Amino acid sequence: MSGMEAVSDQKRLMDATYGFHRHIYDFTRKFYLFGRDRLIRQLAPPPGGTVLEVGCGTARNLIVAAKRWPEARFFGFDISEAMLETARASVARHGLAGRITLAHGDAGKFDTAALFGLAQVDRVFMSYTLSMIPPWIAALEQGAGVLAPGGSLHVVDFGQYERLPALARRLHFKSLNDFHVYPRGELPAVLDRIAAADGLRADVTPLLRGYAWSGVLRKP
Repeated sequence: MSGMEAVSDQKRLMDATYGFHRHIYDFTRKFYLFGRDRLIRQLAPPPGGTVLEVGCGTARNLIVAAKRWPEARFFGFDISEAMLETARASVARHGLAGRITLAHGDAGKFDTAALFGLAQVDRVFMSYTLSMIPPWIAALEQGAGVLAPGGSLHVVDFGQYERLPALARRLHFKSLNDFHVYPRGELPAVLDRIAAADGLRADVTPLLRGYAWSGVLRKP
């Protein structure tokens, strides 16, 4: 299968999966996508800085971040046109169309210059998207590669339930897999490898007894 065919298949899968669920996504996900607002509080972009969300979905996170950091500019892309339709409507409803720019793009191979006219970005974040992106390592490498000096990449996603009951892990992972969500057990090691290769500093913190992982890559 060619790269273009793989992207097209992933787009169809996401549109089919979330064609309906996008309408209830934000309400239902707030009960188990923990750590998102913690990530947003840690962004702290510089005045006039740029913030990119990879896999922005309904734009819920971008809207929260734009309200918290009013001097920054925000950008987001998603592979699902259905999600982007909901995102654009939500951004407009909150009166943030002038500060949040959305585009259609593939997380495994994105070009911020082509999508948004940005050569570099001050902050990149990925909130519960890596577990849904087949080329998730490429997405992290791409995100780290567009960081401006002093920039940082922030990740929050499902952990491996290190200190939670094994039965809870099996049941929750089964329900996630039904929605094509696959927690990445190698995430801490991959962040460390990217940091070593690119001269970055990596920090990984388990949340809620391993329910989720929070990771940051910082560029000097």
